[in-house]
Amino acid sequence: MKYAYYPGCSLHSTGKDYDMSARAICQALDIELQEIPDWICCGASSAHMTSELMSLALPVKDLVAAREMGMDTAVCCAACYSRLKIANKTMSSGEEGLLSQVEELVGSPYRGESKVKHLLEIVIKEYGLDALQEKVSQDLGGLKVAAYYGCLLVRPPEAVDLDDPEVPTLMEQLITALGAQAVEWPYKTECCGASLSLTRTDIVVKLCHDIFEMAVANGADCLMVACPLCQANLDMRQAQVNKRYKTDFALPVFYFTQLIGLALGIDGKTLGLDKLLVSPKKLLSAAAVA
Repeated sequence: MKYAYYPGCSLHSTGKDYDMSARAICQALDIELQEIPDWICCGASSAHMTSELMSLALPVKDLVAAREMGMDTAVCCAACYSRLKIANKTMSSGEEGLLSQVEELVGSPYRGESKVKHLLEIVIKEYGLDALQEKVSQDLGGLKVAAYYGCLLVRPPEAVDLDDPEVPTLMEQLITALGAQAVEWPYKTECCGASLSLTRTDIVVKLCHDIFEMAVANGADCLMVACPLCQANLDMRQAQVNKRYKTDFALPVFYFTQLIGLALGIDGKTLGLDKLLVSPKKLLSAAAVA
């Protein structure tokens, strides 16, 4: 299994631990990721708010490079995934004049030939949960995990078509396959406000508070995400939430790749667990997870 890997900006910066854990589990599962050479930012989220042309040209430039590699494109960031999927849908069925402008900017014809797949989709649907379970060596049964999809992983459904946009279940299937307990809760596709982190912190803190409160109320002791923007926001906001609302939330926010890695017996440093702001050490110790 080989894929043209598009890490995107976050996985080379604030989401470095996502990149580390993604590469680690893919190596363990014999999934080959070949990073797209000279990839550029996909434009999330500023480009699509300012220029439709640039919001397409930026991801298409990367998709053309992936096409030249002769592989499907693997993406970890939910925001990048959304932009690449929307670009593919538009370039395969959009208005001819706009498409011609995009192709002129990119310097190559492109009509959606490179398939885009989220790593979550690759692990669950292509590698397979049965095959993954055969590789599990560490019991995660002591963890009660709330799967948090956020806004972009399953939306917009007409472009993404990954799972039910209102009641997705892919992450819960993964959690169960890893031996952990998947918590049922109603806020798994609610917005955490990551796009407002610098402009409306008051709104962000309120949204994060509501997510933490609902997760805890339904028995979760940690969150699992598939987006570096959601992870950064939920991880770093807990101190602010606790200060404003007089709460004591201490929920580790794991990437799904980190939990897979733990189940495969990969050490925490390799998975970037030491980079989490809310330390998972106490939780993992209590759950008897190495």
